Amino acid sequence: MRLGFIGAGNMAQAIIGGVLKAGLVPAEEITASDALAETAEKVQKKFGIRTTTENKEAAGADIVFLAVKPAFCEGAIRSIKEELGEDQVIVSIVAGRTLQWLQEMLGAEKKIIRTMPNTPALVGEGITAVCPNENVDAAELTTVLEILNSFGKAEVITENLMDAVVAVSGSSPAYVFIMIEAMADAAVAEGMPRAQAYQFAAQSVLGSAKMVLETGKHPAELKDMVCSPAGTTIDAVKLLEEKGFRSALMEAMHACAEKSRNL
Repeated sequence: MRLGFIGAGNMAQAIIGGVLKAGLVPAEEITASDALAETAEKVQKKFGIRTTTENKEAAGADIVFLAVKPAFCEGAIRSIKEELGEDQVIVSIVAGRTLQWLQEMLGAEKKIIRTMPNTPALVGEGITAVCPNENVDAAELTTVLEILNSFGKAEVITENLMDAVVAVSGSSPAYVFIMIEAMADAAVAEGMPRAQAYQFAAQSVLGSAKMVLETGKHPAELKDMVCSPAGTTIDAVKLLEEKGFRSALMEAMHACAEKSRNL
């Protein structure tokens, strides 16, 4: 199986790294193109794959990843369209580009999978939404899911949920980073050294997330486990509710989804 990447930025590198770490595809079977020669050179040295500045040279793979910014997607597709065959699978990680738009650009007969990964993929903990068109068969979808699971988790969704995915996972690392920063600032104000404050805050978020995923308990139940009667935590939770913490987060995610719908 040969993989091609049109664009060799951070997300493409996360996918390449996951694939190589999992041993799914050897380095010599992966080609990535990038408009910047320095990026192509850096990626070649980092992973030992073949890199190029010519998109056409990466377009002959069995699975081709469109990994460019939305503004450059149309130009990238035009540069490879004539090189693509009906047996290839095209996987898009381009934000805001629907299956219908991709089919209009690539051709309705093409096998296309729209995805939305997130930046924790860079540390092997991403979550990727996956939406195939009707031309993709079960075996092809399974292969792509195996690739996407190599740097985190992947879930098949219906395309109407993609804007919700942008809000709940695509953009949400930014919300979490703000929370970690604020938690650390508060700890510093209480006398904790800055580096140690970030360590405590980040590890607490990581551990809390693992509890949700691994225990199967409702988040509210896990919250209740921390809130002892007349204890410290319930006072903190009470103040968060008074300040509209929950509402602010929900409104922020709604704004994010609205922006995604209008890209």
